[in-house]
Formats: sequence, C-alpha cells, structure tokens
Amino acid sequence: MQASYKKYVLDFKRPSGTSRGILTEKETWFIILEKNGKKGIGECGILRTLSIDDRPDYEAKLKWTCDNIHLGKDFLWEALLEFPSIQFGVEQAFLSLESENPFLLFPSEYTSGEKSIPINGLVWMGDEAFMKQQIEEKLATGFNCIKLKIGAIDFQQELDLLQFIRNHFNEKTIEIRVDANGAFSTEEALSKLQQLAAFKLHSIEQPIKAGSWKDMATLCQNTPLPIALDEELIGIFTYEEKERLLQTTKPQYIILKPSLVGGFKGSQEWIELAEKYQIGWWITSALESNIGLNAIAQFTFTLNNQMPQGLGTGALYTNNFDCPLQVKNGQLWIDSHYCWDYSLIE
Repeated sequence: MQASYKKYVLDFKRPSGTSRGILTEKETWFIILEKNGKKGIGECGILRTLSIDDRPDYEAKLKWTCDNIHLGKDFLWEALLEFPSIQFGVEQAFLSLESENPFLLFPSEYTSGEKSIPINGLVWMGDEAFMKQQIEEKLATGFNCIKLKIGAIDFQQELDLLQFIRNHFNEKTIEIRVDANGAFSTEEALSKLQQLAAFKLHSIEQPIKAGSWKDMATLCQNTPLPIALDEELIGIFTYEEKERLLQTTKPQYIILKPSLVGGFKGSQEWIELAEKYQIGWWITSALESNIGLNAIAQFTFTLNNQMPQGLGTGALYTNNFDCPLQVKNGQLWIDSHYCWDYSLIE
C-alpha cells in the first residue's frame, strides 16, 4: 500500500465571523491511499487556532502517517491520539479504499437517496443587518432549526435578533440554537443565559471558555436553558478522561465534530459515555470540504439521531468540490444518481 498527502485551501464566498475572528479561507489536507490499482481518500480537517493538533509538526506527522501506513488503521488511530484530524483522515481513507465507490463509506437509505438528515441552518456573525438577512433566508428556504453564532456584536443587538425571530415564529415552529464559542465571562454568563432563556431557545453551545470544568459544572447545574459542550471536548483524548469530564460538568448536551474529537471512533466513544449519563448529543461538521462533509453525513445517518444535525456547511466556499449533497427544506439529501469526480484522488 502506498500513501501520500496534499494540501488544499478552501476560499469562503464571504468572510465568515465567529467570536474568534473573521475567516476568509480554510486550510485542509487529504491523505490518499493506493493499493492494487484502487485508491481511497480521507480529509484531515484541521481548524487553525481551534484544533488541538494545530501544531508546528502537523505536516511532519502527516508525512510520518503516510510513511507508516502499513501499520494499519487501528494502530495508527492509537498512535495519532494527539492528532484527531489525522485520525479522522486515516479512518476515511481506509474505508474509502475498501469501498467499491471511494466516496460511499457507509451504505444506507441515506446514500441511496431514500432518506435525508435534518440539519440546522447556520447564521454567521456579522452586523445586525447581515445576520437578519441570513435569518430571513434560512426561514424562507424551509429550515425549522436555526443556529446563531453570538458573542461578537453588542449583546442587546443579539437579543433583538432573537426577538425578531420570535415575533414571527414561536418555539414550536422554529427551534433556535445559539453558539457563544466561549465568549461569555464566568461572571456574566448566568445573567446572560437568563436573558437568553426568555426566547425559549433549544440550547446554547459553550457559553464560557473551555478548560474551567468547575465553573462549567456550576453553570450546567444552574442554567435556565440547556448547555451543550463543544470546545470543551477538544484535547480530551482518553476514554477515562472523557468520562471524568462528563461526570464533572454534567452538561445537557455534547456536540461532536469528528475532525476535532478523533474521527468516527472518537465520536462513538463520546456517544457511548453521553448515553451512559443520559446526556444528549448531535454531530456537527467543522468546515471540512465536501469530501469530509460527505463522510461525516454518511456516518451521522447510521447513528439514527433524529435531532437536527450541524451539517449545512457545504455551500460556504467558492472552490469546494462538486458532490451529490443537496440541502432542501432544512434536510440534507444525497443525489443517488450523481457520479463523483474520481479525478479528486488522482
């Protein structure tokens, strides 16, 4: 078996805002396997400044992985514990190589085009007018679950945007999730959650910065609306450490980004523990290209979670790869008649 890797830079159609700044491009890497004339591809979806494996030796570790590909998927997953995005890429690449169609990793009623995956509509941070425009577009295109990034503009303006939605749609018609990306200080968090709760939100993601387990535990215990841990899961590598985090903080939900938590296997470990402690969960992409997003969506369908998932990021880029993923009325579908461009793995 031979393995190689290559870099690809995705360009955003419009600069996209989070509480960590404005994104104009997204770097990603691909591992390509070849054996007996067949090829497979996997995406290593690193997120600079957020991924735990955003390290100077990242490319060196990719090279090491390709040089040692003969050690196999399971051995490499353990050896790459501190590089979750490469774990994810290796898992995909092996599944891709083993499949008749290198882009069909988890055959199901979803991949045959018979069933879809409910997803949330993502509203990016920006000025009030831009955010309002996005909200109106999502509602007009049939989404019944909207996720808003908050924490970057004036908090009162964000409350006004929520009021704008609720003036037109109650919580039974439109589910609202908000994501603070750790933007609230520990001192102000509970007060802000109390104000947000008035809008009957589904949940808030990561209200305070990751790493303060005691503060997060207090917040999860006293919160007036459900808290979903996101960044808190990054860098938690072992099964024992994952269990200790959940036992300590007792969140209402956790959010799993396979590129950030060790791929499919890492996600399944979190799910097993969440269900043990009666914690809800859902899957979210992490700005991968359509190759990684396709893999995550196929995996997600097999988990049979009926909540809206965070998989609506395929249309963000000007130079994404053509693929069969289609968003219709708040659902992610696959066009089963679409033929992938195999030149992607040349």
